[in-house]
Amino acid sequence: MLRKHGLSVDHVLDAKLVDVNGKILDKESMGEDLFWAIRGGGGASSGVILSYKIKLIPVPENVSVKIKLIPVPENVSVFRIERSLDEEENVTDIVYKWQQVAPTTDDNLWMRMLIQPVSSRVNEGEKTIIVSILTMFLGNAEELVALLDKDFPELGLKKDGVMEMSWIESVVWWANYDNGTSPSVLLDRNPDSANFLKRKSDYVHTPISKDGLEWLWKKMIELGKTGLVFNPYGGKMNEIPDSATAFPHRAGNLFKIQYFVNWDEEGIELEKNYIAQIRRLYSYMTPFVSKNPRSAFLNYRDLDIGINNNDKNSYEEGEVYGVKYFNDNFHRLVKVKTAVDPHNFFRNEQSIPTNPSKA
Repeated sequence: MLRKHGLSVDHVLDAKLVDVNGKILDKESMGEDLFWAIRGGGGASSGVILSYKIKLIPVPENVSVKIKLIPVPENVSVFRIERSLDEEENVTDIVYKWQQVAPTTDDNLWMRMLIQPVSSRVNEGEKTIIVSILTMFLGNAEELVALLDKDFPELGLKKDGVMEMSWIESVVWWANYDNGTSPSVLLDRNPDSANFLKRKSDYVHTPISKDGLEWLWKKMIELGKTGLVFNPYGGKMNEIPDSATAFPHRAGNLFKIQYFVNWDEEGIELEKNYIAQIRRLYSYMTPFVSKNPRSAFLNYRDLDIGINNNDKNSYEEGEVYGVKYFNDNFHRLVKVKTAVDPHNFFRNEQSIPTNPSKA
């Protein structure tokens, strides 16, 4: 719901943090700069965050729910549509049009797009590209179909392809459970399970051309496994200044790309192969994504874009990944870090460094 309501950090009113001296601070005692830094700036660089206080909205007395963070209708609408390149389902046209529509359409609509190389159902033994569009709409099915008839007729969405459900049921649906599964399944945990994965990220400012997409399909098929997720921005994200919180990726970003590859089998050689594959696709995407800096999303923790050894070169090493994660906000984060943790006690491979000349 970021296109409608922004990010969680945009709704934080207060926080509790343990600083390097062991003191518990709140918004008032930590000061404006530190409070700014722990909203989207990687709070672990500054201390141990105990809690956040989130903004609530008024709830009428006749409503059974007593706490509400943001307004959500009684029912939301979801759908999933798949198109295959080898079945001549105008995949390139749909992906090109998605780039125009998803970041600019009604703020109540969020359309994620997955692009994956898979085994062909038409040509045995060959690979093809499957494009899946998964959507949540804060409204009913009729409104959604009417909206996409106008904004995205290439999808051919019909009402019988849309499911209406409560918001918590949509969370279950997004978690890839069958429709009708009880939300209690979200409480299930299997601490002994493990899988292997690698994630990378990019931001896109201008649509990728149809020729560029056709070239991309060939490269993805050659690589064989790495997929892409396009997450649209726009809406509320365009209204909040880059410097309002430490999270900088606001207006000007059409969508964020998540590169993903997963595997189940153990083995160093297998791991090397998949990681090399995702890095190669990331390299191929260079002409299509943000530049100076080539921005990245902090929460995917991509160590490929820079690692800090936290030694005498800490600032120079931190700047390499820091400006990618935080753009111009990186320099303010360094000032905050230097003031609150001058000896760099709170550190990791990609923490905010101190400014050695000020520490």
